[in-house]
Amino acid sequence: MTCSSSSTRRHRALLCCLPLLAGLLAAGIGGGPGAAAPPVAGAAAPSPPPAEPSADAARRPTTPVEHFIFLMQENHTFDNYFGTRPGVDGFPADVCMPVRVGRPEPCVRPFHIGKLGAIDLDHSADAFKQQYNGGRMDGFVEGVSKQGKDGKMAMAYYDDRDLPYYWNIADEYVLFDRFFSSSHSGSIRNHMYRVTGGPGATGKSETIPAQGWGNIPTIFDRLEAAGISWKFYVQNYDPTITFRSRVKEEDIDRGAQVIWVPLLAYARYVDDPRLSRKIVDLDEYYEDAARGALPAVSFIAPAGNSEHPPGNIASGQNLVRALLTQLMRSPDWSSSAFIWSYDDWGGWYDHVTPPQVDSYGYGFRVPALLVSPYARRGYVDSTTLDFTSALKFIEVNWRLKPLAARDAKAATFLGAFDFDSPPRPGVLLGTVRVPVVLKRPDPRPVYASYLMAVLVVAGLVGTAAVRSRRRR
Repeated sequence: MTCSSSSTRRHRALLCCLPLLAGLLAAGIGGGPGAAAPPVAGAAAPSPPPAEPSADAARRPTTPVEHFIFLMQENHTFDNYFGTRPGVDGFPADVCMPVRVGRPEPCVRPFHIGKLGAIDLDHSADAFKQQYNGGRMDGFVEGVSKQGKDGKMAMAYYDDRDLPYYWNIADEYVLFDRFFSSSHSGSIRNHMYRVTGGPGATGKSETIPAQGWGNIPTIFDRLEAAGISWKFYVQNYDPTITFRSRVKEEDIDRGAQVIWVPLLAYARYVDDPRLSRKIVDLDEYYEDAARGALPAVSFIAPAGNSEHPPGNIASGQNLVRALLTQLMRSPDWSSSAFIWSYDDWGGWYDHVTPPQVDSYGYGFRVPALLVSPYARRGYVDSTTLDFTSALKFIEVNWRLKPLAARDAKAATFLGAFDFDSPPRPGVLLGTVRVPVVLKRPDPRPVYASYLMAVLVVAGLVGTAAVRSRRRR
């Protein structure tokens, strides 16, 4: 078809030229080889390329938990703290630990520690071997006695008279009764499992190398690379205490900080200001929580309030209560989860045989509790867990790669949350024991109602009988 230029047919010519103009635009007027091809009639329009996720979207968690806090206390078993609690896997009936392995009598039954006072029992790899005794779990008394200490103390326990706040927390939030220490030795390996998913110290010697931990990756390396915020809060933090200044293995006062904060045994975390500035005093936790400025991941290390025997467990409760109270009052509460556990068993008795997943562990069960606005209320979680389960949660929640074989295979505690329900307000619990009481209705009004019903029926039957006689 040709287009007319007659003035009297201008309108018809314009309509005639529109298809030609559209074809030219589709072909790209003045276009070269890269010009777009005209659309094929009947063909579907090509889909736009998928949009790349923004950096902010990649950093968003996969659950409503935007602030994860992990505190590690010291040296207790599950049975030592919760063995007498109803509804959990606590002390077996009639358990009595032999004083000497292989001789049933004499034996020691679990007893309340009361005012006896705790002692620092042996909790080395050798002590574990003796107490574990090939899985027979019958060497707890002898394992301590062989170290020159009172082996009977291994069977002592605390209960809600001594730990009212922790027992109240278990009533309101989540208590784990199959949470194991990662290593069957002492603090060094367990704290390394907490941050790296591995033991750090390999072989028979459980020591921090003179040159530090070298290039062993940590969960904080993963977080830093992904642009996810973190801090390591340290009670009574002294930045001068590092692996370089800790000259004696026996120097507990100076050495404990480096054990409980393994980052201080890494040259890069000590020397790089970008990293070292994220290791801070615990005072900053309270400030950050008050401002609603908690990082995505927070690790906390105690000092004198660690509950490490013979320390005062009440001071440990006070620390945990202060941390949780501040969190519950924080703008960050509605998107937070706080978990705390204990780095090893401390030499105390626990009756559950720990699975041996590799040559380093698990160790015996340790107490662990979860507090969150999404935590199931009064829930006992019996999933088999260890410290690397916390790493697994972080990795799942923020889409991070595993650090080692342990955390890659670890179970996590997602089942302890109820994300289908809205976040609930924090419950500020006290240090007076207020056990949950099952409220049953008073049966007396019910029995009275039954009696009245019987009397009414009897009356009706009697009335019917009298009327029937009269009719006769």
